[in-house]
Amino acid sequence: MATRAKPGTRSDYADFYPLQTRWIDNDTYGHVNNAVAYSLFDTAVNGWLLDRGLFNPRTSEEYGIVAETGCRYFAEMTFPDRITAGLRISHVGNSSVRYEVALFRNEDEAAACEGFFVHVYVRRKDHKPVSIASAHRAAFERLLVR
Repeated sequence: MATRAKPGTRSDYADFYPLQTRWIDNDTYGHVNNAVAYSLFDTAVNGWLLDRGLFNPRTSEEYGIVAETGCRYFAEMTFPDRITAGLRISHVGNSSVRYEVALFRNEDEAAACEGFFVHVYVRRKDHKPVSIASAHRAAFERLLVR
């Protein structure tokens, strides 16, 4: 039998983005539904990109689309938890980047869940892959963990 992975801690992540759970995020079991974690990952990464001027959903000629995702859950989250998303990048390719995101409840040091998703950068006009722009690459490399 395989040993279950242990959750990462805040010190494992390079940058952070604050989030807030909502009442509607709770499911019938009284905790934040697993699908909401993916939405929070997406919000954290795109918010991080927006805050740094690397993405504008209306005008960016090139942007990342999600090509792959995954998540491990370690602890329940519930409304009204305050969530901090820990962000890091494990790989920057020619046209793709792999984000790793942890969601931390309130002041907890251990992640409630950890996931990843891969963005492939494409042109707006035809959705064909493009090389990651130098400004994006420089920002990504500041979050790169080896």
